[in-house]
Amino acid sequence: MPSPLSRLWLPGLLLAASLGLSAQTRVEPPKNRYTIEQDVQMGREAAAEVRREYPLIDDPDIDAYLDGLGKRLVAVAPPALNHPQFQYSFTPVNLTDINAFALPGGPMFVNRGMVTAATTEGEVVGVMAHELAHVLLRHGTANATKAQGFQIGALAGVIAGAVVGGGWGEAISQGSQLGLGTWLLKYSRDYEKQADLLGAQIMARAGYDPRDLARMFETIGRQSKGTPPQWLSSHPNPGNRSQYIAQEAALLTIAAAADTSGFAPAKARFEALPAPRGTTGSARGSSSGNVAVGTVGRPVPAPARTWRTMRGGRLFEVDIPTNWTAVPSNNTIKYVPQNAYGPMRGVTVQTHGVELGTLRASSRDLARATDDFVSTLMRGNADMRIAGRSTSMRISGHVALATPLDNQSPLGGIEHVQVFTTLLSDGSLFYFLTVVPDSDAREYDPVFERIGQSLRLFDR
Repeated sequence: MPSPLSRLWLPGLLLAASLGLSAQTRVEPPKNRYTIEQDVQMGREAAAEVRREYPLIDDPDIDAYLDGLGKRLVAVAPPALNHPQFQYSFTPVNLTDINAFALPGGPMFVNRGMVTAATTEGEVVGVMAHELAHVLLRHGTANATKAQGFQIGALAGVIAGAVVGGGWGEAISQGSQLGLGTWLLKYSRDYEKQADLLGAQIMARAGYDPRDLARMFETIGRQSKGTPPQWLSSHPNPGNRSQYIAQEAALLTIAAAADTSGFAPAKARFEALPAPRGTTGSARGSSSGNVAVGTVGRPVPAPARTWRTMRGGRLFEVDIPTNWTAVPSNNTIKYVPQNAYGPMRGVTVQTHGVELGTLRASSRDLARATDDFVSTLMRGNADMRIAGRSTSMRISGHVALATPLDNQSPLGGIEHVQVFTTLLSDGSLFYFLTVVPDSDAREYDPVFERIGQSLRLFDR
């Protein structure tokens, strides 16, 4: 029988117990070959990309509220992990996705959806403490340490276009994740448990009950209605989460209760914000009506004559008119003009623009994989019909197929959909899809042609 004074070692964790005495779990940072300065550089570059591409909230009261919570947590972070080089910031984002993330070196972004999903300030603080723990433990660059071929400085598009995959209806439910975001922001279950435990300890020192973190997981699980929110998709459940957080809470002394009187007015202010631009919802047939780029049904401006190069993580680059908006999510990147994406009659629709993504191919045969993809699109869009034979072409040197489709436009009349597909080196199907009403097709066809010609794939 082991001695009650024995110690149990787990990866990155040291749990100590003694006769009649308990101590908080000791959490050790994982192996990391990067310097603190590289964490800061990486986080600063990635944060600049987020600020360019995401709809930030410009509200002094909301800024002050999140900044106050963040500074309260940083002030009680373990000094051995809280490196003076870190550059903390706490930025609100006008997106309804239940999501928050922190980048190496300190920048943290909190979606309005995370705050409005919370029922108490402790739940918001729990998420922020968990994200702060990832920064303190340097999990982003620890992931990069384990990855092959990662290069500091290759950060363009790290967040806004870091993950691509899916799109319309049910077609991309098995989308693959690509790009630097998988290293910086997608954590293992071991790292999640570390962040839960260290986050709980930081909460207690700041005057919050760590059990609120467990309650937040339960809250967002209920509100997600069976569809895992973005935060949980990149923060996998290590198992028995509520149980071990409660056990850790029992080992901790909670400091004098924090003043939470600011939560109710802050939450009300978040809820009163204008409709967010959004990053989720299928392009067609979605039941999500809370995301938009402008107002569908209003005039769609002509494509700009100026262009900018956008990146989809490490997978692709593409030139897009400068007056189009990127709408990234876990599984797709859309580029749409104003008033071309948003809710209409209870579903979220896309009337103009393009979509790029990957999915797990049903076959290594391009024609068969394309047929299956198109069939799935048609099952999700009852009025969609094949408008001609698939033709051979090339996308960035890859053998590809072009398949024309027609569909009923949400704006009335017919819309034309072109689906371009090719197989990637890992066997995934990459697609590039265009959509435009028949009345605007002549104006948009040369724009789509230039976008397609500019597309560069880097999967090899």
